[in-house]
Amino acid sequence: MEGRRVADLGKVDLTTARRLASGDGWRVSEILCRSGPRDPVFEEQHTWVSVSAVLSGSFTYRSRNGRVLLTPGSLLLGEQHTSFCCGHEHGVGDRCIAFHFQPELMEEVARDLSGVTRTDFPQHRLPPLQRLAPLIADAWALAGQPGSRGAEELALRMAGAALRGLHAGPARPVTATEERRMADALRLMEDRLVEPLSLGVLAQELGMGRHHFLRTFRKVVGESPYSYILGRRLTLAAERLRTGRERIADVAFACGFGDLSEFVRRFRARFGVTPSAYRVRARPGSTGTERV
Repeated sequence: MEGRRVADLGKVDLTTARRLASGDGWRVSEILCRSGPRDPVFEEQHTWVSVSAVLSGSFTYRSRNGRVLLTPGSLLLGEQHTSFCCGHEHGVGDRCIAFHFQPELMEEVARDLSGVTRTDFPQHRLPPLQRLAPLIADAWALAGQPGSRGAEELALRMAGAALRGLHAGPARPVTATEERRMADALRLMEDRLVEPLSLGVLAQELGMGRHHFLRTFRKVVGESPYSYILGRRLTLAAERLRTGRERIADVAFACGFGDLSEFVRRFRARFGVTPSAYRVRARPGSTGTERV
C-alpha cells in the first residue's frame, strides 16, 4: 500500500510501485504484490491518507482497528501515520491502485459533503458495492493510461466515495446559486474548449475548491467536467470531419487532443467507428483515403 517500512526482516521486497499520476495534495500509484502464504508479514506505515482500489487478488489488512479481508472491487482505507500489516495467507499476490492524499485535501473534500464532519477511517474497508464499480473501472483505465487528464477528478471522486461511504448524510438539493455558477462554468469551458483546462484551473476561475466544483458540476450537469469537455471536443471533431477536408491528425490537434492515438480511441468509443470511417459515412462523396 505504498507505506513506509517499519520492520525490515532482510527479505526480498515482493512489492513494486509505479506512479500513475500526481498533483497538488494527491498522488496515485499502482501497487503489485507477489507475496504468498509462506512469505513474511511486514509492519508498515501510511505516510499519507490512503484509499486503495483492489483490482485483483485477496489479502488481509490489520491495524489498530482490527482485521479485514480485502477482495477485488473493494476499497482499502488507511489513515495517515497508522501502522498496518498485509497478509496473503489465502492466496498469492494482489494488484491495487493506491490513491494517497494529504490530510488538508481530505478536509477540503469533507467540508463539501453533506453530513460529513469527520475525516477519520473507523473502518478499514468499503466492500465491493455496485456504486463503486465505476470508480474501480476508471482505476483500471488509469493504470492502462498513466497521467491521463481525468486522474485528478478520479482522485477526488475516490476521496469523496471513501468519506461518503463512512460518514455521509442525506444529499442536498440543487440550489439556484449552484445552477448559476455551473452555467458560468459551462460558458468558460465553451470559450476555452480546446485549451488544456485542468480541474484546478476551472475551480480557481470560479472561486471554488476542486472537490466542491467537481461535486457541484456532477450534481447540476449530470457528468464530470472532464467527461463533459471530452464529449464536446469529440462532437466538435465530428463536425470538422463531416464538413472539412483537414487531415485527421490536424482535426485531433485543433480540437484539443495532444495525442492522435488517444483521439482515435476516444472517437471510436463515442461514435462506434474510427474518424476516417465516420468521415466516409458522413460524406458519401469521400473516397475514404484521407491522410491521417
